[in-house]
Amino acid sequence: TPQVARIDAHLLNRKGVTRLCYCGPVVHTRIDRAFASREPLQFGAEIYGHGGREADLEVLELARSCLSQAGVQDLQLDLSDVRVIDAVLANARLDEGRTASVHAALAAKDLAALRELAADLPERVRADLCALPDMFGGVEVIDRARRILAPSSVLSEALDNLSWLAEQVQDMTVSIDLADLRGYAYYTGMRFAVFSHGRQGEPVELARGGRYDEVGAVFGRKRPAVGFSLDLKELVSAVAPRPLEGAIRAPWGMDAGLRQAIAGLRSAGNTVVCVLPGHEHEVDEFDCDRELVQVPPDGGVWTLKNL
Repeated sequence: TPQVARIDAHLLNRKGVTRLCYCGPVVHTRIDRAFASREPLQFGAEIYGHGGREADLEVLELARSCLSQAGVQDLQLDLSDVRVIDAVLANARLDEGRTASVHAALAAKDLAALRELAADLPERVRADLCALPDMFGGVEVIDRARRILAPSSVLSEALDNLSWLAEQVQDMTVSIDLADLRGYAYYTGMRFAVFSHGRQGEPVELARGGRYDEVGAVFGRKRPAVGFSLDLKELVSAVAPRPLEGAIRAPWGMDAGLRQAIAGLRSAGNTVVCVLPGHEHEVDEFDCDRELVQVPPDGGVWTLKNL
């Protein structure tokens, strides 16, 4: 994302909306979860220049479409918004170290640690902070947050956006977790993760993303940005292997009709194995269920024959 933000800021420098995508290897010094790869093959898509929820939804739908097209089923969308905790702590005046401790306790849903950290905070802030770890579940969590948390324009905007996104999403089970602060220092609004099941039935996070309007500031161009990324290696591991289609066996030769027939079959998506001279016995290693033959021999039409 930083490199894409640099492209948006300097190489393109467009005034309007810019849509960019990328794919390439990434090296992580630390993995962020068990069994994750240090060298993911990362694919991502981003929208710059629009701060409205329309761009949020476009990114969500693109992530869903990518996973669905890859054959992933039973998708679950986990939504949160960092502005919720910003609203709760707006009047707390915590230093950086204490704020980090509060975030860590929220991420771990450690209510005892939260109570200790919030002991000297205003009563309303303390109550709201300690209520956040239990605010996870279905979309009903949003209404619960409206009733319990201290009202503010920041909170209302965040909850309204989450509610609207949850209503628009299709073909995914939606869950809400208002204490989910992964990437808090990076995201500026809604964030999401899309889960499915691995081959052993375990939950696997396949895509993640959200809004990060500050990402271009380091390049001198702060403007709205939202996007998502996924690891193609993890995606492959979550998709059931597709059965291999049978290949087509063909003789090697310089006959123009033969070469044209082979080229046509390959361009149509078929696997054609040409049997090179002296290697006829090796063809059994390939799963060939058809053969390209000339009917009649010596001058006829090249056609497919089932084996």
